[in-house]
Amino acid sequence: MTDDRERFERLYRENFRAVLRFAALRIDPERAKDVVAETFLVAWRRLDDVPAEPRAWLLGVARKVIAGQFRSQTRRDALVLRLEAERGESGDFAATVADRDEVLAAFAALRERDRDVLRLVAWDGLDAAEAAAVLGVTRLSFAVRLHRARRRLERALEPEPAAPQKTRRHIDAHS
Repeated sequence: MTDDRERFERLYRENFRAVLRFAALRIDPERAKDVVAETFLVAWRRLDDVPAEPRAWLLGVARKVIAGQFRSQTRRDALVLRLEAERGESGDFAATVADRDEVLAAFAALRERDRDVLRLVAWDGLDAAEAAAVLGVTRLSFAVRLHRARRRLERALEPEPAAPQKTRRHIDAHS
């Protein structure tokens, strides 16, 4: 038991900052602290499953904890929207979206899978092998995901071509 405790304390000391940084880049600081606590609780409970190089494993656990929080938040948000709709209230989402920065909007438009891949490399500074371990995929599979996510982000940043304007004459001719 003493060996487990010492191993866990070392694991915590050496990886706390990395897990906190990982979580804080994805969610607000208070919830990030909760993610860290839950991640290390899982590590303590599954100490025998923690690999010798635990960073990627811990970030994978943190990722799952965050995903669980997002699912819960999504359900709460959907409930709020339903309640507002029932009362006849609605938020001005267009104004909110219009204020967003172009890159953040393009990033947000990506699938969660693409955002995860880009975050692991750009925000967390993981190499392909580490990021693959976090996601539980092969290095080759991760490289393909990363390439595709980058292409999708580039396409999302491209300006949309303007739709052709229909003239009154064009509309009348087809009526």
